[in-house]
Amino acid sequence: MPFVSEQAPPEVGPDHRRSAATDNIQQLGQINVPTMESNIFCLSVIGQVEGHMILPPQNKTTKYEHLIPQLVAAEQNPRIEGVLIILNTVGGDVEAGLAIAEMIASLSKPTVTLVLGGGHSIGVPIAVSADHSIIAESATMTIHPIRMTGLVISVPQTFEYLDKMQERVNRFIVTHSRISEEKLKELLFKTGEVPRDIGATVGGPDAVRYGLIHQVGGIGDAIRELNRRMEERRAGRPMEVPLQ
Repeated sequence: MPFVSEQAPPEVGPDHRRSAATDNIQQLGQINVPTMESNIFCLSVIGQVEGHMILPPQNKTTKYEHLIPQLVAAEQNPRIEGVLIILNTVGGDVEAGLAIAEMIASLSKPTVTLVLGGGHSIGVPIAVSADHSIIAESATMTIHPIRMTGLVISVPQTFEYLDKMQERVNRFIVTHSRISEEKLKELLFKTGEVPRDIGATVGGPDAVRYGLIHQVGGIGDAIRELNRRMEERRAGRPMEVPLQ
């Protein structure tokens, strides 16, 4: 019989443990990070959605090229049964935000979005892209027309491009929420609420009343709703027939 040697795992020295603790403090602000296997994948959209242009280093950003592979992995992973998306974003790149929203809307697994703090500008399509949306009572959503920064050529083609882009955003929001197109346009072109601009700032209860968001709540409500939808999906899944 061949001899098999068992090699003991390498010992973790105090220097390594000290380094790991320091990393946790620097990155997460705590020493012991709770870990557990979960069937829920949590995705956060924080700060400004960064698209094709790199933002300054002092900006807190969410890079869409980082989020899309994570959504693909969550869709392919059989252990992941649901996706929770947490938003606190000021908006950002329109096409990048729409790309994230389209990816979330096309997932086959149950999805729930939770707006904490704010889901402004292009964050609105992301907030409504899930199967169920929740907003904190103190959170707000800023709804305004698309704006461009930098050099803009004042020709009819530029205004036509902006109009078509705005129509894409409006169509997505209306399709994935219960708000009417008329009410959305009313909020888009409202005056007197957004400083030096047109648009509207909608609080949590008003977002539900207008039909943008399904309910007011928090993380507990989001987890319960996601678990309920995952349980319904399990119940509706056909039984696997064992191979003979």
